[in-house]
Amino acid sequence: MPAPQLILASASPRRHELLARLGVTPAAISAADIDETPASSELPRNYATRMAREKALSVSGAGDATHVLAGDTVVALGRRILPKAEDEATARQCLKLLSGRRHRVLSAIALRYPDGTLRERLSETVVRFKPLSTSEIDAYIAGGEWHGKAGGYAIQGSAEGLIAWISGSHSGVMGLPLFEARALLKAAGFAIG
Repeated sequence: MPAPQLILASASPRRHELLARLGVTPAAISAADIDETPASSELPRNYATRMAREKALSVSGAGDATHVLAGDTVVALGRRILPKAEDEATARQCLKLLSGRRHRVLSAIALRYPDGTLRERLSETVVRFKPLSTSEIDAYIAGGEWHGKAGGYAIQGSAEGLIAWISGSHSGVMGLPLFEARALLKAAGFAIG
């Protein structure tokens, strides 16, 4: 029986880097191209799980032993899903909303087996930013780390210095919860220590 191979359904360098921490190198990287618009009244948890599932299903595999791993990370303030910041105004708005408040980061992953079977996991992390001054927000925006990030921040960058506390998975906030990923990959036969 051939060793399982993996396609990472994400162009995120952070997911690739996190996967390497588990000692797993994907055979290929193929970013999923799906509509990521939340459904009307869709709850953050359901949205994150649906996105991971749809991404895993959208990427075609190559071979009998090829698995597809996909993930999605959602920043939620209550029932509200905060957008991925594609412009400064959105990033600034997100940071103002998160300032001094708790929010949840839901990081869902889905592993598609060669036979089409899907296995899913969800990590939920609670994060609280310190109260942010206008000058702190301005400095963070000027650094550009917010671009393309859910909720307008990247915990692996300078935003980590603005976070008062975190309860849950740091790697989940980065985009790939390693505890959950390890369990899924190990169960699928990947060689993980």
